Amino acid sequence: MVGFTHNRIIAYAASGAFVAMQVKYSFIGIFVLGLTTSYGGAVIRNVVLDIPISDIWDRQSLLIVFITLTIIVFVERKWVHHWKRWGHFFDSIGLASFAIQGGLLAKSLQHDLGIIVIASMFTGVGGGMVRDLLAGRSPLALKEEIHAVLTFLCAICIWFGWSSPIELTTIVVFVVLIRMLSVHYKWKKLKLPCNRSEKQS
Repeated sequence: MVGFTHNRIIAYAASGAFVAMQVKYSFIGIFVLGLTTSYGGAVIRNVVLDIPISDIWDRQSLLIVFITLTIIVFVERKWVHHWKRWGHFFDSIGLASFAIQGGLLAKSLQHDLGIIVIASMFTGVGGGMVRDLLAGRSPLALKEEIHAVLTFLCAICIWFGWSSPIELTTIVVFVVLIRMLSVHYKWKKLKLPCNRSEKQS
């Protein structure tokens, strides 16, 4: 589980940092967006679950985030176009990993499926939403429903008792696969009445 935690932290820290570089923020912006992307979802989740926010901080994960962001600070901005290729991939890893973490925490507190779903959703998409708002962009998770659907899937798996490293890795791989397919085939919204344009009505 330690490696699992480190991977998700690195993925979302990199996500926030490269978005900051895309919008041409300074190195301060890189650190701020990297930190908020890594911990923003956990802050929202802890508020919802009525858990002290201070519980999300630990020296090891903070050190890993700062090392990751420091390395990225020295990346030349001309390489930022590579982020467009890998950004969705890192986002997908972070989405799955954080959603799982939120679900596991809610399950450990003996909450029912509804709260597990809420905890998974806020932990999975919260950091990315804060990142996009700080970058002056419309939050991707509010425009593409696939994010929420995948966090629901994570929550249901956790509710059914999936908790072993193999099971959690399977969830992450599946979520990343579906997310990347959604990017390739441009699956953004479900065919719901609220998503129909006036021309389709």
